[in-house]
Amino acid sequence: MSTTLEKTMNIKPLHDRLIVKAAEKEQVSAGGIILPDSAQEKPQRGEVLAAGSGKTLDSGTLAPLDVKVGDVVYYGKYSGTEVKVDGEDYVILRADDVLAVVEK
Repeated sequence: MSTTLEKTMNIKPLHDRLIVKAAEKEQVSAGGIILPDSAQEKPQRGEVLAAGSGKTLDSGTLAPLDVKVGDVVYYGKYSGTEVKVDGEDYVILRADDVLAVVEK
């Protein structure tokens, strides 16, 4: 799949992996208290910017992914690998690490 991300970063996820732009960390608590960096939780939500071709099954067939570019997803707190490309932070996840897709 060709996306703007792949063209600008020269990076393409393989197989069943996704490149996700994580949502911003919460700067203020629900009660209005400003949180220092050490108290901010790691985001668990982000937008899919690129997706691989799918997972190859034992039978040799290609299973398509349930998510697509542009979907907003929730993923496990400690899932994926954080990478920095051209000064931007991204998370590379396996499709299995996605817990839910936000419906629009």
